Amino acid sequence: MASRVYVHYHHADACSKARWNARETFRFMYDRPWQHVLDFYSNAVEGNLSVLSLFQPKKSLVHDDGITEEMLLESEPETSTRKDGRSGRWERVNFKIVLSYNGASFDGWQKQPDLHTVQGVVEKSLGGFVDERKAQLLKKKCKPLEGRVLVAGRTDKGVSALNQVCSFYTWRKDIEPIAIEDAINKDASGKLRVVSISKVSRSFHPNFSAKWRRYLYIFPLDDAEPLRKSGENHENFIFDENKKKQRNGLLSEEIAEEVIMSEDDELEIEETSNALEVVEKPSDFSVSKVDQLLQHLQGKVLSYKMFARDTKAARNEGPPTECFMYHARAAEIRLSSSDCVEGRRVMCVELVANRFLRKMVRVLVATSIREAAAGAEDDALLKLLEASCRRATAPPAPSEGLCLFDVGYTDFDPQTSLIS
Repeated sequence: MASRVYVHYHHADACSKARWNARETFRFMYDRPWQHVLDFYSNAVEGNLSVLSLFQPKKSLVHDDGITEEMLLESEPETSTRKDGRSGRWERVNFKIVLSYNGASFDGWQKQPDLHTVQGVVEKSLGGFVDERKAQLLKKKCKPLEGRVLVAGRTDKGVSALNQVCSFYTWRKDIEPIAIEDAINKDASGKLRVVSISKVSRSFHPNFSAKWRRYLYIFPLDDAEPLRKSGENHENFIFDENKKKQRNGLLSEEIAEEVIMSEDDELEIEETSNALEVVEKPSDFSVSKVDQLLQHLQGKVLSYKMFARDTKAARNEGPPTECFMYHARAAEIRLSSSDCVEGRRVMCVELVANRFLRKMVRVLVATSIREAAAGAEDDALLKLLEASCRRATAPPAPSEGLCLFDVGYTDFDPQTSLIS
C-alpha cells in the first residue's frame, strides 16, 4: 500500500517563520518533567492534597445540585405495578457516583476487551447489586455479572479525573450508598476512589443533565529530565543544540509514517530548492500570552472542529462541533511537592464549556502554547477556527497533564472559576 504525503500547512501571518511545525511542537510538549505532574495527580486522587489549595486566593467550591438531582422520590410519577414485581422505569433506584482516578493507571474510561479501564473496574464492582432478573439474564447469555454505568464524559488513556460523575440504577430497594462505595474502593487498588455517592432522581443522566464540564491542564515549566528518554519517538527531528536552531527539511514518506501522531497530525513537509532551510525558532513561551489567547474564546458559541481529533467526517459540520466556552484562562502556579519546598513551576489552563470534542482540550492547549511562542496576535485561536485543514492546529498535548476537574448540573457561576 502506497504511503500518503502530507504537505506542510502554510500559515499566512507574519509569525509563520517563527511558528513550530508539528514535529517541533510534539517534541517541546513531550520533553518535559511529566512525572511530577503524574505524582501530583496521584496524591490528589488519594486525597493527600487539594488542587484548590494551589490557587490564590484560596478557592472553595460548593456544587448545589439539589434542585436538579436530589429530587424527592415521592415526586416521581406513579405507574402501574407489573407482574414481575417491578413498576417500570420509575421504580428503579438511581445512584449518582462521583469518582476520582489516576489516569496513568488506566487505559481510559471506556470498557474495552483485554484493557484495564475505569468503566471495567466500576461495572465489575457493581455486579453484586444488580437485581435477580438481570442477573439471570446475564447468566443465560454467558456474560459476566456486572452492573452498567452511564458517565458524564469518557476520558482518554492517561487522563485523570477528580470529580468524574457516573450513575448506576437497580430495581433492588435494599442497597445503601455506603455498600456501593465500599465495593468500588475495594476493587480499585487505590488507583480509583469514590468521592461521594447518593440516591438521585431516576430521570438524572450524568451526561445529558450536565450543563458544563471543567478541565484543568497542568504543563511543566521547570527544566528537568523528561518522562520519556530524550529523542525517543523523535529520531528524525533535526535539532542543533549548539546553535539553538531547529530545521524543517524534506522528509521521506517512510520517515513520515514512523512518527507517532494521529492521521490529522501527519508530519509537516516543507520543500526547499537547494538545501534544508534553517530558521530561528523560539525555545520558550509566555504564560500570560497563552492567557490572552484563551480569553478570546470566552462567552462565544464556536465550532471547534479544527481542534478536534479522531472524529467521524459526518460530525465535522454543523452544531455537533459547536461548544460554548464559559471560561478559558491560564496562569502560572507552583505544585506542592515533598522534595521541593517552593513547589515546581507549572502553567495551569482552566477550560469550562458546555461540551468538549474528542481531544479538543489537548489540541487547544498545544496550539495556544505554539502560538504564544511564535508571538501570534491575540485573536490567533479565533482565526484558526476558520482554517480549512486540521494541520493548521498543533498535535495534541500529552494526556499526562489533563484532568477532568468537575461536572456541573446547575448554571455555571463565574465566581467558582479557579483562575480569575
